[in-house]
This record gives sequence, structure tokens and C-alpha cells, in this order.
Amino acid sequence: MNSLIVVVMFVFLAVGVGYGAGAGTFKTSADAINAITKTIGSLSGLIFLLLVISQFVAYFNYTNMATVAAVKMGYWLEHANLGSITLLVGFVLIVFVVGMLIPQIIPKWAMFAPVFVPLFMQLGVAPEAVLAAYRVGDSPTNVINPIMPYFALIVTFVQRYQKEAGIGTVIALMLPYAVILIVVWTILLVLWYALGIPFGPG
Repeated sequence: MNSLIVVVMFVFLAVGVGYGAGAGTFKTSADAINAITKTIGSLSGLIFLLLVISQFVAYFNYTNMATVAAVKMGYWLEHANLGSITLLVGFVLIVFVVGMLIPQIIPKWAMFAPVFVPLFMQLGVAPEAVLAAYRVGDSPTNVINPIMPYFALIVTFVQRYQKEAGIGTVIALMLPYAVILIVVWTILLVLWYALGIPFGPG
């Protein structure tokens, strides 16, 4: 499994070079290298973001702040008698609100996971249930968040059918759907958890 990424990379590289040679877009090896450089250049923002996140996670784990925070919050919540379902719903709402400020899924999970996964485990809630709650709170904000990377693409597609459409048009159009999604998916999550249905295999 550790070598799977390398194997997939070489497969795609071979297919890309073969297609480029067959289509005539790759005349020399320099053409292939330029195409690879252009692709990696378009991912430079994500690569830098992952570097910053990895440093944050490493220092966060080094300080054991997540463990201390989880133990303290778990002790308080355990004696608050809120119940695991109430806590999951609260977590969904927190993710929903933060999702308007941080649209990227990776930074949010990197921020939430070290604190909330141990916290909920201490209260008897499985990590897969926490991840399901995270996905419920994260998804509905994507289409109403103007700082989401793909929002400009959505506006462009809408303008194909409505020339005068802009950011406000898309948000106004999709806001009811986002509210309905967060309500319906939260109810589904609560029912799923209350019925004891597994969130994953095993």
C-alpha cells in the first residue's frame, strides 16, 4: 500500500506520455517535461497548503495540546449530561459555521480531528461517527461559500444559462438547498446513530 502512490503515478505518466506522443503534442522529451512542470505548477498552492498543515499538525501533536484539550473538554462534557447525540449535532453546527470561513476540507479536518476525535472517543462515540458528522456539516456550505476555490467555476456555468448572474445570484439560488441539506442530513445522522447502524465496515 505504501508504494501504491508511486505505481499510480507511473501508470498515469506512461498513459500521458503515450497519448501525447500518439496525438503529436509531445515531439521531444522537453515537451513532456514542460507538461509535467505546468501540472505541478498548478498544484503549487495546494502543495504549500499541505506543507503548512503538516507543520501545524506536527507541532500540535508535539505539544500534546489536543490530548489535554480533549481530556479537559471530555471531563466537562461527561459531567454536563448532554448526551452523545446532542454533542454530534453541536459538532455538525460548529463545522457548518467554520466551513463559511475555511472552505477547504483538509485544513478544517486537520484542525478538528486532533481535538474532537479523542474527545468523542472518550465519550464512547466512534471516530467514524465523528467523521460522518464532520461530512454532514462540511458539505452544505460548499455551494454557498464565495471563497471556495470552485465557486468561480460554478458562477461561470450558471452564466451560460443566465448571462447577468453573479455571486449573489448563485448564493441566493443555492441557500435554500444548503439549509435543507444541513437539516435533512443532520436528522439522518441522528437516526443512523440512534438506531446503532455501523458507520463503516467492521
